[in-house]
Amino acid sequence: MSFKITENVTWVGKVDWDLTKFHGEEYSTHKGSTYNAYLVRDEKNVLIDTVWLPYTEEFVDNLQKEIALAEIDYIIINHGEVDHSGALTKLMELIPDTPIYCTANAVKSLKGQYHKEWNFHVVKTGDKLNIGSKEFIFVEAPMMHWPDTMMCYLTGENILFSNDAFGQHYASEYMFNDLVDQAELYRETLKYYANILTPFNRQVERKLKELAELNLTIDIICPSHGVVWRDNPMQIVNKYTEWVKDYQENQITIIYDTMWDGTRKLAEAIAEGIKQADPAVNIKLYNTGRKDKNDILTEIFQSKAILVGSPTVNNGVLSSIAGIMEEIRGLQFKNKKAAAFGTYGWSEKSVKMIGQLLNDAGFEVVNDGYKVSWNPDEVTLDGAVEFGKSFVKTLG
Repeated sequence: MSFKITENVTWVGKVDWDLTKFHGEEYSTHKGSTYNAYLVRDEKNVLIDTVWLPYTEEFVDNLQKEIALAEIDYIIINHGEVDHSGALTKLMELIPDTPIYCTANAVKSLKGQYHKEWNFHVVKTGDKLNIGSKEFIFVEAPMMHWPDTMMCYLTGENILFSNDAFGQHYASEYMFNDLVDQAELYRETLKYYANILTPFNRQVERKLKELAELNLTIDIICPSHGVVWRDNPMQIVNKYTEWVKDYQENQITIIYDTMWDGTRKLAEAIAEGIKQADPAVNIKLYNTGRKDKNDILTEIFQSKAILVGSPTVNNGVLSSIAGIMEEIRGLQFKNKKAAAFGTYGWSEKSVKMIGQLLNDAGFEVVNDGYKVSWNPDEVTLDGAVEFGKSFVKTLG
C-alpha cells in the first residue's frame, strides 16, 4: 500500500491493524497504529523514516515498487526508535552508502541499536538539505519524546514531517484527518499526548514557540503515527498549545481496586457526594484491576482532581493501584489535587500509603483521606458521601 500526499510526496509506510500493545506492554492501541514513512521526489529523492522491524521485508518490497532503491539519494531518520528505524538495516544492506541525515543523538541511538557504521550526516536546527526545487529545513525536537528526535520541513510543499509530535496510534484505510471519525481521532490524539508527551510539557512548549518563531507556512503535517493532517493542520498545533499548560477540564476521576466490594462501594458513595456538591462536574470511576490503564491515565490528564482507593493488603495496596500510581508518578502531572480512601481489616495502612504516593507523584493532597474498617455500612457510606462533598470544597 502507498498513496500520494502531494504530487511529489508519497506515503510508503505500514498500517498495523493488529497492534494491541505498544512499547512492549506499556501502551494500549485499541485502534491499531501506523508506521509512517514518506518518499519525496525532486532532483534528489529522499526517504523519511522506515517502519517497525517485523514489517521490514514488506516495507522494502513495497518501496521497490515505488522507486528503484538505487535512486534514493538521501535518508532522513527523524527518530531512532525501532518503530521508525526498524527496516533500516535491511535497506542499508541494499544501498549501503546512502547518506543518513539525523541528529547527533540519533547517531548514538542508531549505533547502539544496530551496531553499524553507516554514512551519517549530523544536522541541527536551521540546517538545510537542497534536493532541487525544494529544500528540507531541520528542526531538533529533543524529548518529543526521545533526546534524538527532530522534525523536518519541506519548502515548496509546506509540509512539516513532525515525527512523534501530533501523531496518534490509529489505523485507518483513509489516512487523512478530514476523512476519519473526528471523535475517534481526537480521542486517540489526546490519549497519545497524555500517555507519551505529558512528562515533557515544558520541552514541548518551548518547541511550539520555536516553531512559531520560524514563521513556517504549514499546509500539511505528516506525523510518524496515524493520519496526515491536511485539513486545517494547525488545529492539532493549537491543541498541543492547550495541553502543554498542565491541562485540566471540569472533571474528577476516581480510581480504585477492591477485594470484596467494600472499596468499590466507597468509590460510588464518594462520587454521589461529589455530584451533590457540584452537579456540573464530570465524574469518572475506574476499577484499575479491570480497566485499561492508558485510558485511565488519559482521564487523569483531563481531570482537575483525582481520588484513589484501595483496601489494605499485606500492609500495602492492591497491585493494580501500586502499578498505576507508578505510571502516574512518571507522567509528572501538575496542578491537580487528590485524596485517598479505602477499607481495611487488620491493618489500616492503605490510605496513608496512597496519600504518600500521591504526594510523591506531585499532587496536592488536600486531606488525610477516608478509611473504613471492614465492609462499609449505611453510616460509613453516608460518611463517604460527605467526604465527596468536602472534597469538592477543597477545589475552590
